[in-house]
Amino acid sequence: MRKVVLTFGFLSGALSVLMMFGTMSFIDAIGFDRAVFVGYTAIVISFLFVYFGIRSYRDNVNGGAITFGRALGVGLLITLISCVCYVGSWFVVERHFMPDFVDNYNTYAMDRLKASGASTAAIEKAAAEAAEFKKQYANPFIKAAFTLIEPLPVGLLITFISAAVLRRKKP
Repeated sequence: MRKVVLTFGFLSGALSVLMMFGTMSFIDAIGFDRAVFVGYTAIVISFLFVYFGIRSYRDNVNGGAITFGRALGVGLLITLISCVCYVGSWFVVERHFMPDFVDNYNTYAMDRLKASGASTAAIEKAAAEAAEFKKQYANPFIKAAFTLIEPLPVGLLITFISAAVLRRKKP
C-alpha cells in the first residue's frame, strides 16, 4: 500500500504544484476571479490521481477487490500527501514570487467592495478585517491552515466518490 500511496500522492502533488506555478505566473493578466476558477480546476485535475491510485491498489495489490473503507483509507492518504505538497509549494510561491500577495488581494477585495456601492461603514469594517487578516496570515500555522482549506475539501469529495465507485467484493 505504501508504494501506491506515495507514488500517486506525489504525482497528484507534483501536478498541483506545477499547475499552481503556472496559474500564479499569469495571475496579473487574468485577475483574481479567473485565477480562482483556473486554480480549482487544476486542483480537481490533480486529484484525479486519487481515483487512479485507489484503482491501482485494488487491481495490482489487492487482487481486484477492495472495500469502501480500504479504498477510503488509500484515497485519504493520497489526498493528504497531495495537500502537503500544495501547502509547501504555496509557501515557496508566496515567499519568493509573490511576497505582496495579501496586499494585492486586499486591494482587489476593497476595490470590488467600493465598486458594488457599499457604504462607508462597510468599507471601513472590511478594511479593518483585511488588516487583521494580514496580521494573522503572517503566522505560518495560520497561513498553512488557510492554504489547506483550498484543496482539502475537493480531495475529500473526490476520495469519497472514488472509494464508492471503485469498491468491489472478492469474486
